[in-house]
Amino acid sequence: MDDDILITPAENFEVDSKLYINRELSLLQFQNRVLEEAKDERNPLLERIKFLAIVGSNMDEFFMVRVGGLKMQMAAGMMERSFDGATPPEQLASIRKTATNLLNQQLVCLNSLIPKLKAKGIHILNYDELNKQQLSNAKSYFDEVIFPVLTPLAVDPGHPFPHISNLSLNLAVLVLGEDGKQHFARIKIPDTLPRLVPLKRSSGGVRKNGVVPHNHYFVWIEQVIAANLDRLFPGLKVLEAHPFYIVRNADMVIQELEAIDLLETIEQSVRQRRFGDVVFLGIQPKMPIPVRDILLYNLEMDLNDVYALNGHLGLSNLMELHAIDRYDLKDKPYYPAIPPIIQKRSPGNNIFEALCDGDILIHHPYDSFAPVLQFLKTAAIDPDVIAIKQTLYRVGKNSPVVNTLLDAQLNRKQVSVLVELKARFDEESNIGWAKKLEQEGVHVTYGLVGLKTHCKVALLVRREGEHIRRYIHLATGNYNVVTAHHYEDIGMFTDDDDIASDVSDLFNFISGYSAKKDYRKLLVAPINMRQRIKELILKEVENQRNGKKSHIILKVNAITDQDMIDLLYGASQAGVKIDLIVRGTCCLRPGLKNISENIRVISILGRFLEHSRIYYFENDGSPKIYLGSADMMPRNIDRRVEVLFPVEDPRLVEQISQEILPIYLADNSKAWIMKSNGSYERIKSNADQPPVSAQAWFINQRTSSR
Repeated sequence: MDDDILITPAENFEVDSKLYINRELSLLQFQNRVLEEAKDERNPLLERIKFLAIVGSNMDEFFMVRVGGLKMQMAAGMMERSFDGATPPEQLASIRKTATNLLNQQLVCLNSLIPKLKAKGIHILNYDELNKQQLSNAKSYFDEVIFPVLTPLAVDPGHPFPHISNLSLNLAVLVLGEDGKQHFARIKIPDTLPRLVPLKRSSGGVRKNGVVPHNHYFVWIEQVIAANLDRLFPGLKVLEAHPFYIVRNADMVIQELEAIDLLETIEQSVRQRRFGDVVFLGIQPKMPIPVRDILLYNLEMDLNDVYALNGHLGLSNLMELHAIDRYDLKDKPYYPAIPPIIQKRSPGNNIFEALCDGDILIHHPYDSFAPVLQFLKTAAIDPDVIAIKQTLYRVGKNSPVVNTLLDAQLNRKQVSVLVELKARFDEESNIGWAKKLEQEGVHVTYGLVGLKTHCKVALLVRREGEHIRRYIHLATGNYNVVTAHHYEDIGMFTDDDDIASDVSDLFNFISGYSAKKDYRKLLVAPINMRQRIKELILKEVENQRNGKKSHIILKVNAITDQDMIDLLYGASQAGVKIDLIVRGTCCLRPGLKNISENIRVISILGRFLEHSRIYYFENDGSPKIYLGSADMMPRNIDRRVEVLFPVEDPRLVEQISQEILPIYLADNSKAWIMKSNGSYERIKSNADQPPVSAQAWFINQRTSSR
């Protein structure tokens, strides 16, 4: 197919940068949508607190990675503009303005929720609000629990300014010494203790008689410490104490080409992360300028990286509140079940038997993750299974998946595992599992130089009579039992010969020196994925121009690849209807006249994190559908090993095209629509339209089918 059927935006516009949204600002727009979930009165109170905590965690990561990366660019003298035309300093200036507003709005939201929580029996108190009994409880907690953990660190000629760890909440303390001079000291708020100190022994727990306490009382730990500083500085006068919060650059650069031992190199890099430059200093406005300047000087910071926020700092700890046993203030529990199709085909949940009648699709968390575990557990003990190969990206600290692979090794299966050591913020966990697997004799590889292995694939090789048969599980999400309950993902079981051959070739590619460039059915990055997606988009353009049915639906986490955006613009110009369901960052501008008028972008947020990637192409009424791990981002398409796998079983094609995608596109309850300027507004149902929440629909559909 010739590329000249595509009209690119560059042919019609002199300044292409106006066609794109800045990636960092788009990501901050996503954080704002998460914050809106905390503001949404339709959500239960403790779920709203959960979303506040998620905003805090997300913003920490944003500064560690995105701001840290921009800072590194500036330090290296790299002033290359982003494709929306902004230099690193310009991006940092825009980020500061947007992030300051977002963080202060987070605090406003918290302040609005505290009275509502109080009305429901959850009291988050300031220290000066405590009554006599509560003060006594707080004092006892300080003496018994907090005081033994604290280590005040003085700053003077004999005591250099201490290292302040990443994501740490601290107190900057001024004391008057016996010499009549003021002295500075730093106290780290221990992150091993609850941020919200329980003022009753029953708070957050269940009484002996099994009754859940209705009232819970908490006070902020930093206020408890500040009120008892005399215990830490006996004989000195404490003049003042001010909280501050530190975020350091965690955007590691791994010099793989020079690494003799990648595992050792990653271990060293994780340790070095603790000493990255400070990119965020959160303080309160009442902190005196001299105290602030002590921090700025010793942390070697820029004033532009100081954020004066009107309230409590480092709010990711609010997730502690969500653990309270107040189920009346949370989402109604949902318990996923085994998909009916598996129970129907094989009452014993034997995937090998169930696959005899065709491929099986599992939609998490609405469908249980148990069949995936059973798939591996059966393989570990089945005498006819002779080999297991699997990729592991984020498996968590207590992983039944890894334990099952260890069992398989003990049962003399040939087990080969790709453990991605460069999975950001999961490096330490993955290093531990890699060492454990190697100690037990598992063949462990760490992937390819310069590429993260992000695909989710498991392959079982089974002897059946005189033949060998391969069974495969492919997925959009990680082999992580915990996140499988909170992330929306899709997995597929198949024994398709062509896919099995492709998967075998894939493992040879990531574990050896295979230079294979062609795959039968899989789209593999960075081998053929970009070209194949381009061909699929251009085919829709050709169909539209020939009067055939055309439609593109993409459900992804992010769209930031300029070439892919331009291809979608060209398809829109040709008249192809395009629906984009993009959870997070989207650099494409919908609704631009003569450019993207046929493109609609929506974002869906809810109790589950939308995580699946679905690539749908109408193909004149014979849909081509791919699922997988790859977003439309340069890192996914060019710098990672990713897989998009085809859905070809007619039943599964119908399930995705007639059930899953239409429900997402019909969401008018939890969906946001993107404007061409990059802002979002919530989609609202009309008077003649019933409210539709995709996530609620999937829950109800699974519940009613049991």
